[in-house]
Amino acid sequence: MNLSSFNISVEAGRKPEEELREALLKNLIVSGLCISINYINGVLVHTFRKHQIFYSNPRYILFIHLVMNDMIQLMQTSVLFILSYVLQTVSVSVCIVLLMVAILTTFNTPVNLAVMAAECYIAVCMPLRHAQICTVRKTYVLIGLMWAASGLSVLLDLLLLLAAEPLQFFHSRVWCFRDNVFRNKQGLEKRTAANILCLVLVWFTLFFTYFRILFAAKGAAADSGKARNTILLHGFQLLLTMLNYVRPLVEQALLLLWPNDHAHIVFASFVMVQIVPRFVSPIIYGLRDPTFRKCVRGHLLELD
Repeated sequence: MNLSSFNISVEAGRKPEEELREALLKNLIVSGLCISINYINGVLVHTFRKHQIFYSNPRYILFIHLVMNDMIQLMQTSVLFILSYVLQTVSVSVCIVLLMVAILTTFNTPVNLAVMAAECYIAVCMPLRHAQICTVRKTYVLIGLMWAASGLSVLLDLLLLLAAEPLQFFHSRVWCFRDNVFRNKQGLEKRTAANILCLVLVWFTLFFTYFRILFAAKGAAADSGKARNTILLHGFQLLLTMLNYVRPLVEQALLLLWPNDHAHIVFASFVMVQIVPRFVSPIIYGLRDPTFRKCVRGHLLELD
């Protein structure tokens, strides 16, 4: 996550008042989108909590975990965005805590999508064993393993940081973004290797489950068709998530074409990479799934 470019700097030919109004508008847009999406996600979480039928279904448990993970990630990245405007620099110790939460949730998203795709595959291709393999207990164990794996990755980053940086560094103030804090070479190499390994495993899982479902028995054509569409949506989510890894290259390419629009390009890429993907999750089950849709509609009618 790179938020270094979000600062209130006066560009050539522009008045400070214009910069201030632009900064205020961008913060209002980010805050509004964050509140709106998290409100929708909050309705989904509330719906999950109110209906026992969802508690006993691993599919809905994995989905609501993804939604809650997205809520935390969206709130955290939005806080970092606003801090970059309001405070510009923050204490390294505070920044580390904020970044660790963002890194944890970022890592969890693709892994959660892979597990959900595997659950779809088992439901369609091994229906008789689905209840035995996909139990509620095993689902919570998998969720715990996700957090343990992401926590281990962050812990290694933190240990490398403690070993490489002097004590004074942790009392200094910096622009709060990952590459400005976890900046040692070994950490960057470890992060690159971990990202590549994670994405390769997730993409392999999505492709494997999709094609196995594609060639599933014709007797389950309706279920397999819905499962294939769900996995395709998971793939779309993953593509949006992967934009975070190519974002610096895309920004540099756009800056070559529009060198005077640096602030606008960085803001647009932030919205597309950090906010838009968080809007996809509610659509998959909140709108597509008939059971969830019916329950959500009932809660919304109650609010009216």
